[in-house]
Amino acid sequence: MQVQREDLERHLAELLAVDRARDYCPNGLQVEGREAVCRVLCGVTASQALLDEAVRGQFDTIIVHHGYFWKGEDARVRGLRRRRLKTLLSNDINLFAYHLPLDMHPEIGNNAQLGSVLGWHGEMAFGDQDLGWLARLDAPVGANTLCRDISQRLGREALLVGDGDRAVRTVAWCTGGAQGFFEAAIDAGADLYLSGEISEQTTHLARESGVPYVAAGHHATERYGIQALAAHLASHLGLETRFLDIPNPA
Repeated sequence: MQVQREDLERHLAELLAVDRARDYCPNGLQVEGREAVCRVLCGVTASQALLDEAVRGQFDTIIVHHGYFWKGEDARVRGLRRRRLKTLLSNDINLFAYHLPLDMHPEIGNNAQLGSVLGWHGEMAFGDQDLGWLARLDAPVGANTLCRDISQRLGREALLVGDGDRAVRTVAWCTGGAQGFFEAAIDAGADLYLSGEISEQTTHLARESGVPYVAAGHHATERYGIQALAAHLASHLGLETRFLDIPNPA
């Protein structure tokens, strides 16, 4: 099976409601390759390792969560940026990237999929553009116990700061670098907040608010939306898709 590049972009724009997201990078086709799309390699980030695998595997298209051309970054094409773009252009490979639209989708989005992996069923949204998710657990569980379960399910040791003995009834989460939503999660009634990253001030907020914070890894929390998107393209468009997980400790 194959689809035209423009048809694929149109399908993904509609599926992910690209026009609704206020983002700081372009969503959709970022680097134009061949017109006919047959084999799609999916990953979290358009790193050189992912690009090299696409070349080795003779994929015509790459779809990622973290692409290129971020607002405020140096626009010069040199160094690793030149190498990445040269790899794509010389091999006629399409690069599609979907950042906040892939976080936000209510079914195949990163937050929805992470909740499914952790056994949490989101009940409401909070934070900027309603990106954050909130769920009530079936029964209270200690924060330390919950953190151990998160680590086991993600296959990566999560870091908990704050009151590890707190009884958690309501959890809030937002994947990736969304530690800035911590206060909004507290205001929304969370007993524990999970995101991917942690910084110095987050530790103090967790200690002083009494609401523990779990840093489960930016990459680790954002592996699931792109996998769900790959499965969607295979089942709905008949495309050959593969997800490549390139380990990242951050």
